[in-house]
Amino acid sequence: MNFTKEKVEKALGFKIKDENLFRTAFTHRSYLNEHLNYKNPSNERLEFLGDAVLQLVSSEYLYNKFPESKEGVLTNYRAALVCTPSLAAEAKRLSYGEFLLLSVGEEASGGRDREYILANTFEAVLGAIYLEGGLDVCKTFVETNLLHKIDDIVANREYKDAKSTFQEEAQEKFGVTPAYRVLNTWGADHEKKFSIGVYINNGLYGKGEGNSKQKAEQEAALAALDKIKNV
Repeated sequence: MNFTKEKVEKALGFKIKDENLFRTAFTHRSYLNEHLNYKNPSNERLEFLGDAVLQLVSSEYLYNKFPESKEGVLTNYRAALVCTPSLAAEAKRLSYGEFLLLSVGEEASGGRDREYILANTFEAVLGAIYLEGGLDVCKTFVETNLLHKIDDIVANREYKDAKSTFQEEAQEKFGVTPAYRVLNTWGADHEKKFSIGVYINNGLYGKGEGNSKQKAEQEAALAALDKIKNV
Protein backbone atom coordinates (compact mmCIF):
# COMPACT_ATOMS: atom_id res chain seq x y z
CA MET A 1 0.00 0.00 0.00
CA ASN A 2 1.44 3.35 -1.07
CA PHE A 3 -1.30 5.65 0.15
CA THR A 4 -0.02 9.10 1.01
CA LYS A 5 -1.81 12.42 0.75
CA GLU A 6 0.80 13.73 -1.67
CA LYS A 7 0.61 10.74 -4.03
CA VAL A 8 -3.17 10.78 -4.09
CA GLU A 9 -3.19 14.53 -4.79
CA LYS A 10 -0.79 14.01 -7.68
CA ALA A 11 -2.97 11.25 -9.14
CA LEU A 12 -6.19 13.25 -8.79
CA GLY A 13 -4.70 16.52 -9.93
CA PHE A 14 -5.85 18.68 -7.03
CA LYS A 15 -5.27 19.31 -3.34
CA ILE A 16 -7.41 17.34 -0.88
CA LYS A 17 -8.50 18.64 2.49
CA ASP A 18 -9.72 15.55 4.33
CA GLU A 19 -7.01 12.90 4.02
CA ASN A 20 -9.03 10.49 6.15
CA LEU A 21 -12.00 10.68 3.79
CA PHE A 22 -9.85 9.65 0.86
CA ARG A 23 -8.15 6.95 2.91
CA THR A 24 -11.63 5.49 3.42
CA ALA A 25 -12.21 5.67 -0.34
CA PHE A 26 -9.25 3.35 -0.85
CA THR A 27 -10.14 0.94 1.95
CA HIS A 28 -11.34 -2.41 0.61
CA ARG A 29 -13.55 -4.42 2.92
CA SER A 30 -11.00 -7.25 3.09
CA TYR A 31 -8.56 -4.93 4.90
CA LEU A 32 -10.91 -4.61 7.87
CA ASN A 33 -10.84 -8.36 8.49
CA GLU A 34 -7.12 -8.27 9.24
CA HIS A 35 -6.95 -4.88 10.97
CA LEU A 36 -9.55 -4.97 13.71
CA ASN A 37 -8.31 -1.73 15.28
CA TYR A 38 -8.48 0.19 12.01
CA LYS A 39 -10.90 3.05 12.61
CA ASN A 40 -12.09 3.76 9.09
CA PRO A 41 -14.97 1.88 7.43
CA SER A 42 -14.65 0.24 4.03
CA ASN A 43 -15.25 2.26 0.87
CA GLU A 44 -18.64 0.68 0.12
CA ARG A 45 -20.78 3.62 1.29
CA LEU A 46 -18.65 6.04 -0.71
CA GLU A 47 -18.97 3.72 -3.69
CA PHE A 48 -22.76 3.89 -3.35
CA LEU A 49 -22.64 7.68 -3.34
CA GLY A 50 -20.10 7.90 -6.15
CA ASP A 51 -22.19 5.64 -8.36
CA ALA A 52 -25.13 8.05 -8.08
CA VAL A 53 -22.89 11.04 -8.81
CA LEU A 54 -21.40 9.27 -11.82
CA GLN A 55 -24.82 8.44 -13.24
CA LEU A 56 -25.92 12.08 -12.94
CA VAL A 57 -22.73 13.64 -14.29
CA SER A 58 -22.43 11.26 -17.24
CA SER A 59 -26.15 11.52 -18.07
CA GLU A 60 -26.09 15.33 -18.10
CA TYR A 61 -22.93 15.36 -20.20
CA LEU A 62 -24.35 12.99 -22.80
CA TYR A 63 -27.71 14.78 -22.82
CA ASN A 64 -25.96 18.03 -23.75
CA LYS A 65 -23.38 16.55 -26.11
CA PHE A 66 -25.85 14.56 -28.21
CA PRO A 67 -29.02 16.70 -28.44
CA GLU A 68 -30.45 14.65 -31.31
CA SER A 69 -29.91 11.20 -29.77
CA LYS A 70 -32.82 9.23 -28.36
CA GLU A 71 -33.00 7.96 -24.79
CA GLY A 72 -32.06 4.39 -25.73
CA VAL A 73 -28.94 5.51 -27.56
CA LEU A 74 -27.88 7.74 -24.68
CA THR A 75 -28.38 4.81 -22.30
CA ASN A 76 -26.06 2.65 -24.40
CA TYR A 77 -23.45 5.41 -24.52
CA ARG A 78 -23.59 5.78 -20.75
CA ALA A 79 -23.40 2.02 -20.19
CA ALA A 80 -20.23 1.85 -22.28
CA LEU A 81 -18.68 4.70 -20.31
CA VAL A 82 -19.48 3.49 -16.80
CA CYS A 83 -19.16 -0.29 -17.26
CA THR A 84 -16.69 -2.14 -15.07
CA PRO A 85 -13.88 -2.48 -17.67
CA SER A 86 -14.11 1.21 -18.56
CA LEU A 87 -13.96 2.45 -14.97
CA ALA A 88 -11.24 -0.06 -14.11
CA ALA A 89 -9.08 1.13 -17.00
CA GLU A 90 -9.27 4.74 -15.81
CA ALA A 91 -8.67 3.74 -12.18
CA LYS A 92 -5.59 1.82 -13.28
CA ARG A 93 -4.35 4.78 -15.29
CA LEU A 94 -4.76 6.96 -12.20
CA SER A 95 -2.73 4.45 -10.14
CA TYR A 96 -5.61 3.67 -7.77
CA GLY A 97 -4.38 0.11 -7.36
CA GLU A 98 -1.23 1.36 -5.67
CA PHE A 99 -3.21 3.20 -2.99
CA LEU A 100 -5.63 0.43 -2.05
CA LEU A 101 -5.69 -1.00 1.45
CA LEU A 102 -6.23 -4.74 0.95
CA SER A 103 -5.96 -7.90 2.98
CA VAL A 104 -2.88 -10.07 2.47
CA GLY A 105 -5.00 -12.67 0.69
CA GLU A 106 -6.66 -10.16 -1.63
CA GLU A 107 -3.31 -8.65 -2.49
CA ALA A 108 -1.77 -12.06 -3.16
CA SER A 109 -4.61 -12.95 -5.52
CA GLY A 110 -4.05 -9.85 -7.64
CA GLY A 111 -6.60 -7.56 -6.03
CA ARG A 112 -4.74 -4.40 -6.99
CA ASP A 113 -5.38 -5.17 -10.67
CA ARG A 114 -8.83 -6.75 -10.33
CA GLU A 115 -11.32 -4.95 -12.54
CA TYR A 116 -14.31 -4.88 -10.23
CA ILE A 117 -12.22 -3.65 -7.27
CA LEU A 118 -10.70 -0.87 -9.36
CA ALA A 119 -14.07 0.11 -10.81
CA ASN A 120 -15.64 0.21 -7.35
CA THR A 121 -12.73 2.31 -6.13
CA PHE A 122 -13.24 4.78 -8.99
CA GLU A 123 -16.80 5.31 -7.74
CA ALA A 124 -15.73 5.49 -4.09
CA VAL A 125 -13.15 8.17 -4.83
CA LEU A 126 -15.76 10.10 -6.79
CA GLY A 127 -18.01 9.92 -3.75
CA ALA A 128 -15.21 11.40 -1.64
CA ILE A 129 -14.62 14.13 -4.20
CA TYR A 130 -18.32 15.00 -4.08
CA LEU A 131 -18.35 15.23 -0.28
CA GLU A 132 -15.26 17.42 -0.24
CA GLY A 133 -15.68 19.56 -3.34
CA GLY A 134 -19.28 19.32 -4.50
CA LEU A 135 -20.85 18.54 -7.85
CA ASP A 136 -18.94 21.04 -10.00
CA VAL A 137 -15.60 19.57 -8.95
CA CYS A 138 -16.97 16.09 -9.75
CA LYS A 139 -18.05 17.24 -13.20
CA THR A 140 -14.58 18.53 -13.98
CA PHE A 141 -12.94 15.38 -12.67
CA VAL A 142 -15.23 12.98 -14.56
CA GLU A 143 -15.01 14.94 -17.80
CA THR A 144 -11.23 14.91 -17.57
CA ASN A 145 -10.78 11.31 -16.48
CA LEU A 146 -13.64 9.39 -18.11
CA LEU A 147 -15.97 11.23 -20.46
CA HIS A 148 -13.18 12.08 -22.89
CA LYS A 149 -13.56 8.50 -24.18
CA ILE A 150 -17.04 8.98 -25.61
CA ASP A 151 -15.91 10.13 -29.07
CA ASP A 152 -13.87 6.95 -29.57
CA ILE A 153 -16.66 4.80 -28.13
CA VAL A 154 -19.16 6.22 -30.61
CA ALA A 155 -16.75 6.15 -33.56
CA ASN A 156 -15.81 2.52 -32.91
CA ARG A 157 -19.38 1.50 -31.98
CA GLU A 158 -18.12 0.13 -28.68
CA TYR A 159 -21.42 1.04 -27.04
CA LYS A 160 -22.96 -2.01 -28.68
CA ASP A 161 -22.11 -4.37 -25.83
CA ALA A 162 -23.28 -7.96 -25.65
CA LYS A 163 -26.26 -7.26 -23.41
CA SER A 164 -27.51 -4.44 -25.60
CA THR A 165 -27.06 -6.47 -28.78
CA PHE A 166 -28.79 -9.53 -27.32
CA GLN A 167 -31.68 -7.41 -26.10
CA GLU A 168 -32.15 -5.99 -29.59
CA GLU A 169 -32.07 -9.50 -31.10
CA ALA A 170 -34.54 -10.85 -28.56
CA GLN A 171 -36.96 -8.00 -29.05
CA GLU A 172 -36.77 -8.32 -32.82
CA LYS A 173 -37.31 -12.11 -32.89
CA PHE A 174 -39.56 -12.63 -29.87
CA GLY A 175 -40.90 -9.22 -28.94
CA VAL A 176 -39.68 -9.59 -25.33
CA THR A 177 -36.85 -8.28 -23.15
CA PRO A 178 -34.39 -10.89 -21.80
CA ALA A 179 -34.36 -11.54 -18.06
CA TYR A 180 -31.17 -12.21 -16.08
CA ARG A 181 -31.23 -14.45 -13.01
CA VAL A 182 -28.51 -15.32 -10.50
CA LEU A 183 -28.03 -19.09 -10.63
CA ASN A 184 -25.29 -19.42 -8.03
CA THR A 185 -22.80 -17.45 -5.94
CA TRP A 186 -19.69 -18.66 -4.17
CA GLY A 187 -16.52 -17.43 -2.51
CA ALA A 188 -15.76 -15.07 0.36
CA ASP A 189 -17.58 -11.76 0.46
CA HIS A 190 -14.58 -9.82 -0.82
CA GLU A 191 -14.01 -12.19 -3.76
CA LYS A 192 -17.49 -13.46 -4.54
CA LYS A 193 -18.19 -14.99 -7.93
CA PHE A 194 -21.51 -15.15 -9.74
CA SER A 195 -23.16 -17.53 -12.19
CA ILE A 196 -25.99 -15.87 -14.11
CA GLY A 197 -28.42 -17.14 -16.71
CA VAL A 198 -30.27 -15.11 -19.31
CA TYR A 199 -33.81 -16.18 -20.21
CA ILE A 200 -36.37 -15.51 -22.90
CA ASN A 201 -39.89 -16.58 -21.97
CA ASN A 202 -38.41 -18.73 -19.17
CA GLY A 203 -36.15 -20.51 -21.64
CA LEU A 204 -32.45 -20.46 -20.74
CA TYR A 205 -30.40 -19.04 -23.61
CA GLY A 206 -26.98 -18.59 -22.01
CA LYS A 207 -24.94 -18.82 -18.83
CA GLY A 208 -22.02 -16.71 -17.70
CA GLU A 209 -19.66 -16.44 -14.76
CA GLY A 210 -17.69 -13.51 -13.40
CA ASN A 211 -16.36 -11.61 -10.41
CA SER A 212 -19.32 -9.25 -10.64
CA LYS A 213 -22.94 -9.59 -11.69
CA GLN A 214 -22.35 -7.20 -14.57
CA LYS A 215 -19.48 -9.26 -15.97
CA ALA A 216 -21.40 -12.52 -15.55
CA GLU A 217 -24.39 -10.99 -17.37
CA GLN A 218 -22.14 -9.92 -20.25
CA GLU A 219 -20.74 -13.44 -20.51
CA ALA A 220 -24.25 -14.89 -20.45
CA ALA A 221 -25.32 -12.50 -23.20
CA LEU A 222 -22.34 -13.52 -25.34
CA ALA A 223 -23.31 -17.18 -25.00
CA ALA A 224 -26.93 -16.35 -25.77
CA LEU A 225 -25.99 -14.48 -28.94
CA ASP A 226 -24.49 -17.67 -30.35
CA LYS A 227 -27.69 -19.57 -29.61
CA ILE A 228 -30.15 -16.99 -30.89
CA LYS A 229 -28.42 -16.86 -34.27
CA ASN A 230 -29.75 -20.34 -34.95
CA VAL A 231 -33.34 -19.47 -34.02
